[in-house]
Amino acid sequence: MSDLFWPGDERAGALFTDAALLEGMVAMEAAWSAALAARGLAPAAAVVSADELLDGLTPDDMAGVVVSAEAGGDPVVPLVAMLRNRLVAAGRDEAAHWLHQGLSGQDVVDTALMICAGTTLRRLEIELGVQVTAITALAGAHRGTLMVGRTVTQHAVPTTFGARAAGWLAGVKDARASVAFAHSILPAQVGGTAGTLAATVELARLRGVRDPVDVASRVAADAAATLGLQPSPPWFTSRFPVTRVGDALATACSAMGHVAADVVTLTRPEVAEVSEPVAPGRGDSSTTPHQQVPVLATLVRRAAITAPGLAATLHTAAGMANDERSDGAWHAEWATLRDLARRTVVAASHLGELVSGLRVDVVTMGERVRGAEGVLRERDAVRLLLEGGDGAPASVPDDAPADGDPAAYLGIIDPVVDQRIKP
Repeated sequence: MSDLFWPGDERAGALFTDAALLEGMVAMEAAWSAALAARGLAPAAAVVSADELLDGLTPDDMAGVVVSAEAGGDPVVPLVAMLRNRLVAAGRDEAAHWLHQGLSGQDVVDTALMICAGTTLRRLEIELGVQVTAITALAGAHRGTLMVGRTVTQHAVPTTFGARAAGWLAGVKDARASVAFAHSILPAQVGGTAGTLAATVELARLRGVRDPVDVASRVAADAAATLGLQPSPPWFTSRFPVTRVGDALATACSAMGHVAADVVTLTRPEVAEVSEPVAPGRGDSSTTPHQQVPVLATLVRRAAITAPGLAATLHTAAGMANDERSDGAWHAEWATLRDLARRTVVAASHLGELVSGLRVDVVTMGERVRGAEGVLRERDAVRLLLEGGDGAPASVPDDAPADGDPAAYLGIIDPVVDQRIKP
């Protein structure tokens, strides 16, 4: 997949594409048919695999579902009709008859969204792991690389590039933990028409099941397990599973944006303390050949800027969810979650490449901090606090570094870096 409006979109591959959503919906239909049969609510002939349902589907079929989805407001009605017709044509009348029985369109779409979210979050965990490895190496290698600390754009006190990288690392590690948690509790959606599973309970009752409510719940849990999702009570208008995923994605974008913001500043020609990895054609300008634009960081910042708005849309939709199934709020989530998911993965790929090949100009950093006026004035002010009554300055330990050396004023940098780079 590619998107001229979002350069680099192809890095997300097949994640959250139309095809991925369709495959997720088909997987839900197949898992449900197997669960019904396993609990004795449907005949064995009702079972159909996802591979069988997907076999022979063409781009024209996909296009037909896309166009026909408008009539019902979601793609499930045309998809189920198409699958039933294909099953009948293949002599699978029983499977066609039982397909989708007891489910709602929202069951199928929501579960497919969670399946898509699962593959996305897993990819994101991998990408964030690449970043953690690379940034940990930067922090360790440059824990003693002096640079000017900057506060509100101005020179402040000495720090090290290792400490700066350790700050990046803290955010990326937190983001990875949020992503892993969201991934670990993705729920299936099984509620029937209004979240009561009434049709499945009734079917169990007609089958003479001793405890039809328990069996219906077990069918739902079986389907979830088949799909690698968590069993859950229906969440038709309790949209925390969606906002939780959105928040994890937005958190990752914020952590990555922090790194990118520092990189675009440090690559400015008047600063020139770091530079992005070089690749053919990367960072070129159409009009100024001398420029080397920090394009990887720029594209990461793009995601960090847009992600909060997308996450806010998910929260707005959650807050507007009404009745037992909502009108419009639910529908607003699909493309929003897709865009947020793909953009986050693309940004993660860009940042992984950036930090893995980031070039640090140790000499320029050192010259700037040693030539910066006033970086040790805070230290001098602290010493004045302990001046004697006669105005004599406080004594300085004999083993202290040279009085004008910025390395003499690094505070707790070493233990902070140690704490952040440990596994």
